[in-house]
Amino acid sequence: MPIPSRQALLSVSDKRGIVDFARGLLEQGFSILSTGGTATLLRDQGIAVTEVADYTGFPEMLDGRVKTLHPRIHAGILARRADPAHQAALEEHAIGTIDVLAVNLYPFAATVARAECSFDEAIENIDIGGPTMLRAAAKNHADVTVLVDPDDYAGVLAEMAEHAGAVTAATRLALAKKVFAHTAQYDGAITNYLTGLGADGARGLFPERLCMQFEKVQDMRYGENPHQQAAFYRDPEPAPGLLVGYRQIQGKELSYNNLADADAAWECVKTFDEPACVIVKHANPCGVAVGASATEAYGKALKTDPTSAFGGIIAFNGALDEAGAAAILGQFVEVVIATEVAPGARAAFLARPNVRVLEVPLGAGRNPFDIKRIGGGILVQTPDLSNLGPADVRVVTHQSPSAQQLTDLLFAWRVAKFVKSNAIVFCAGGMTLGVGAGQMSRIDSARMAALKAEAAGLSLLGSAVASDAFFPFRDGLDVVVDAGATAVIHPGGSLRDEEVIAAANERGVVMVFTGVRHFRH
Repeated sequence: MPIPSRQALLSVSDKRGIVDFARGLLEQGFSILSTGGTATLLRDQGIAVTEVADYTGFPEMLDGRVKTLHPRIHAGILARRADPAHQAALEEHAIGTIDVLAVNLYPFAATVARAECSFDEAIENIDIGGPTMLRAAAKNHADVTVLVDPDDYAGVLAEMAEHAGAVTAATRLALAKKVFAHTAQYDGAITNYLTGLGADGARGLFPERLCMQFEKVQDMRYGENPHQQAAFYRDPEPAPGLLVGYRQIQGKELSYNNLADADAAWECVKTFDEPACVIVKHANPCGVAVGASATEAYGKALKTDPTSAFGGIIAFNGALDEAGAAAILGQFVEVVIATEVAPGARAAFLARPNVRVLEVPLGAGRNPFDIKRIGGGILVQTPDLSNLGPADVRVVTHQSPSAQQLTDLLFAWRVAKFVKSNAIVFCAGGMTLGVGAGQMSRIDSARMAALKAEAAGLSLLGSAVASDAFFPFRDGLDVVVDAGATAVIHPGGSLRDEEVIAAANERGVVMVFTGVRHFRH
């Protein structure tokens, strides 16, 4: 059988764009080798295809488990074109080179993500021939163009058209890097699945070997401080609604601290259904409010702590109009986040070109894990997704909350989840009044929150207060009640709960337990 001088092997699970790519390769003088469903699709589209089994002279066997694992395929991929000994070996065995390889793999991750996926089904979706061909072609990228992503087809064809059928060395290397990252991620998914299985075959949350992969978005000017180096990485396939999906409208390059604080603001604000604004400074909300509009919510949030809001991050869970932008421009702000920035708002922000303005689409996506680095390892946990409603709290005092008090309590509780421990949050009327964060003792956080309200000129009389964990003694309760709170929400669970409840009854305030703690370190 005569061996074509230019061959491409196409075998893909994701068939997006493969027909047009095959046609483009034919125009560049390639003949097409293919397998299974890819070959059928191309043939149905009128594209001349040689089945790999016909090319190797060896039929597919073992239900398709063996089809491309053959010297005629791998020698054609791995042979060094400039090596006379390699070329002589190809000629001796009448093997042609394979100069383009487009392969993507069985959908293992998507398969095991289904709750009903069985162990046998998972195993059958472990691709063998695909990764082997990809790694061979990537290793020999000096001579072979290897593609694993359909989004790369058009660029490769454009280069071929520009360079008389050739692909530049820089592009071949870039594609090879992409292949090795892809196969590493694929093997990582298999490892996570298999080492996550218990002795009884049940899947656990945390595998014995945790493999994770992230893509670098950019090197950053520096980290938390100018003497630290930093880079920004993203999940290869981030869930919708996460900050990493942002689009920057204007402003300077985002810094390490900008991104960390922006994420804190965005995660908090998107938990509200009504128009909301969250202002974050150094990873803590210093003002949170809801209102009839983004502008109203911003005005209320700013009142909590205008001093701390200086140079902060401002996030909205809806569109930002010109009026909202004009209000924001009355203060110094580092980053503004909204689901949409209206044309009038964009025009207004042009007066402050250094302000970073981001659009982030809303979505239900959450990170599967929270991760914290420690010396020599990492701590991994599921994210804190607890959001309570009126039916989820337990009244423990003689007095029950009014409808407004319950609303204020649940608002305060929602905010407290995003405040660094120890957290104390005073709220009323859909806005924060005082936030105490990150103190070593809860009573100090309570005092700080009251002082913040006093500094802002806000009254705490009749307010609701949330504590992210229980009051270990009555002294913390006495501080918030002395400041004006009439309703308190916290998890309960202390050995001194009865003492604290008795103190609340003595002071004539409402207390409800959540049974849920919100430590945030």
